[in-house]
Amino acid sequence: MILDFGREICGNFDAAVAREWLVTNGTGSYASGTVAGVLTRRYHGLLVAALKPPLGRSLLLTKLDETALYGNLAYALYTNHWASGTVEPHGYRYLERFYLEDTIPVWRFACADALLEKRVWMQPGANTTYIRYDLYRATQPLTLTVKALVNYRDYHGDTHAENWQMAIAPIEHGLCVTAFSGAVPLYLLIDHGEAEPAHEWYSDFELAVERFRGLSDREDHLHAGTFHVTLQPGQSFTVVASTESNPGLDSTAALNKRRHHEQELINLWQNTRPVNSSQAPQWIEHLVLAADQFIVNRPLSDTPNGKSIIAGYPWFGDWGRDTMISLPGLTLSTGRPEIARPILQTFARFVDQGMLPNRFPDAGEQPEYNTVDGTLWYFEAIRAYYAATKDDDLLSELFPVLADIVDWHIRGTRYNIHLDPEDGLLYAGEAGVQLTWMDAKVDDWVITPRIGKPIEVNALWYNALQTMAKFAHQLGKPHQEYEAMAQQVLTRFSRFWNDNLGYCYDVLDSPDGDDDSLRPNQIFAVSLPTVESNGYPFLLTPAQQQGVVNACSRLLLTSYGLRSLTPTHPQYQGHYGGNSLQRDSAYHQGPVWAWLLGPFVLAHLRVFKNPALARSFLEPIANHLHSHGLGSISEIFEGDAPITPRGCIAQAWSVAEVLRAWVAVEHF
Repeated sequence: MILDFGREICGNFDAAVAREWLVTNGTGSYASGTVAGVLTRRYHGLLVAALKPPLGRSLLLTKLDETALYGNLAYALYTNHWASGTVEPHGYRYLERFYLEDTIPVWRFACADALLEKRVWMQPGANTTYIRYDLYRATQPLTLTVKALVNYRDYHGDTHAENWQMAIAPIEHGLCVTAFSGAVPLYLLIDHGEAEPAHEWYSDFELAVERFRGLSDREDHLHAGTFHVTLQPGQSFTVVASTESNPGLDSTAALNKRRHHEQELINLWQNTRPVNSSQAPQWIEHLVLAADQFIVNRPLSDTPNGKSIIAGYPWFGDWGRDTMISLPGLTLSTGRPEIARPILQTFARFVDQGMLPNRFPDAGEQPEYNTVDGTLWYFEAIRAYYAATKDDDLLSELFPVLADIVDWHIRGTRYNIHLDPEDGLLYAGEAGVQLTWMDAKVDDWVITPRIGKPIEVNALWYNALQTMAKFAHQLGKPHQEYEAMAQQVLTRFSRFWNDNLGYCYDVLDSPDGDDDSLRPNQIFAVSLPTVESNGYPFLLTPAQQQGVVNACSRLLLTSYGLRSLTPTHPQYQGHYGGNSLQRDSAYHQGPVWAWLLGPFVLAHLRVFKNPALARSFLEPIANHLHSHGLGSISEIFEGDAPITPRGCIAQAWSVAEVLRAWVAVEHF
C-alpha cells in the first residue's frame, strides 16, 4: 500500500483538504476530491463525465453528504466549507484512516465502536462511478442517510442557481435527474434501501483553491435526492452514479473488475523488467497505475478505437506536445506498446502543413496548430516505439507523414518556422505567438516568446533528422539527404555553447540577440537518445555535456524537477499563485517542472555513468506522492523552498518522464 494516513492527517483540516484523490475511467471522465471531502475546486466531483470523449467534460454528481445514526447518536461524516468562512459540519474529525487501495481511495470513519469504510471507483470505459459503503465493524445496526448533490455544467464553469428547476423522477432502484430538456440524464441508483427525491439548492460553497487562483470561488449545488439504508455488521451499500440507464448494481463484481484491470497493468509492466532485477520500490509500481489514468479513447468516425493522452487532471485535455512527450513513459515503459500504436496513428490524421496539432479544443472547434516542438517530439515518440517493437508496418504507414513534415520545415510553414540554410538550424516564431513548451500568454503578451533558434527545438530537429535517416535506410528509401542535414546541424550546433558561462545559450538569433538565460532546455542536447542508440555523434563534446549537467545541477535542480529559470535571473519568480495574469507571468519564469527530472536524470546518467547516483535524484518523488494529487505527480512546484506543489494535481508528462527515467536507469 503506497499511501496510508491516520488521524494525524485526516483529523487536521488544513492537511486533509490539501490532499486530493483522483479516479478515472479511460474515456476522459473522472472523479476527484479532497481527503476531507471538502470542495475546494470547481473541478471536484464524483462524476465529471466526458460527454464527447475524451472532452466535453461536465460536472454531474458533485458529492454525497452522509450521516450515520448509530447507538442513538448522529454522526455527520461529511464536511462543507461555506462562503461565510464557516466549516460545518466537521465530518473529517470522524475519519480514522484514509488510504489508497491501488488507485481506489478508501475512507474509514469511526463512530464509537463502529467502523464504516467508503470506496470510490469508476468503471473502465463507462461514465459510471461507484460509491460503496461497508460496515467493517459494529455491535449493532447502523442507519446511513446519504444526500446527493448534483449539478450540470462545463467543468470549467460554476453554478449560481437562481430559479433553475431540474426534473427529478423516481425510477426503479433510485432516481433520474434531468437538468433541462435535452440534457444527458444522470441516474442515481442504489443496490438496496430507499430513495427519496428532493429539490433544494445549497448555496455558497466556498472554493478555496479557486480563490487562490484568482477565480470565482462561490458555487451552488442541488440536493436532488436522499438515500436511506440500515446496515448490519458486515453488510455493504452502494450508490451508482451513471449516464447509463442500466449500469451494473453488483458492486462486488464491479470492484473485482477494477482490481483485475489494475493487476493486469502491473503484470504487463513486470514483464518488461530485466531478468533477475531487484524488487522495484512500491512507489514506482504505483506510478504504473497512475500512468493508466492519462490514457483515453479518442474515437474518430472511421477509427472507433483511436487513443490519446490527457495532459493533466483536473483541467487539461489532450495536447499534441504533451502526448508525444508522455507516450514513451506512459505506454512503452509500462509494457503497453499496443496503446502507443493507435495514439501515433490518431495524431497522424491531424498533421497539417507539417505540424502536429497542439490542442483539441473542448468545444469541438478545429485543432490549434501552434507548436514547433510538439511536431518534433512526434518523431521521438515514433523512434521510441519502433525501437521497442520493430513494427515495420506502422513505420511504412507513417514514414510519408514524417517525410512531409521534414519537407514543410525545410521550405517553411506557419509562424515563420523554417530551416535556415546558412547553418541548418531551425528558426521559429513571430510576434504574438508562443510556439515552444514555454507557452504562457496573457492576451497579446507572450511571456517567454523565445523567437529564433531555441536549443531544445534544434536538438529535437537533429534527433528527427537522424531518426529519418535510420527509418529511410530501414525501408530501403533514400537516406543521404537526411544524413547530410543532420551533419550540418551537428557542425553548427556548437554555436549554442557559451564558453564564458560554461553552458549553452537558450535561444540563438532572437530579435534581441543570443539569449544566455540559464534555462533547463539545454538538458535535451545531452539527454535525447538517438545519438547513443544509433551511434551518431553527440551534439556537444564530453566536457560541454558535463558543463550543461553541472549548470543545471547547481542552479536549476530541486527535489522535484528543474526550475524553468535560474534564481539569479532578474525575471525569476519563485512563487506561483494569484490571478491568471500573475500565474501566467510566472509560469515559466522560475517554477519547477517535474517532467524535466526525467531528462536531467538521463543526461546525468549519460555523463557520469553512475546508475545509483542518477536514481537518487528520483527518490524524493516517493514522498511527493503523499501530497497534492495522491499517488501521482504534480504539474509544477514553486521555485522557492519548500518547493510547494501547484498546478494540476496529476500531470501526464511528470509521471511519464519519472517512469521512463527509472526504467532507463534500471536497464543501464
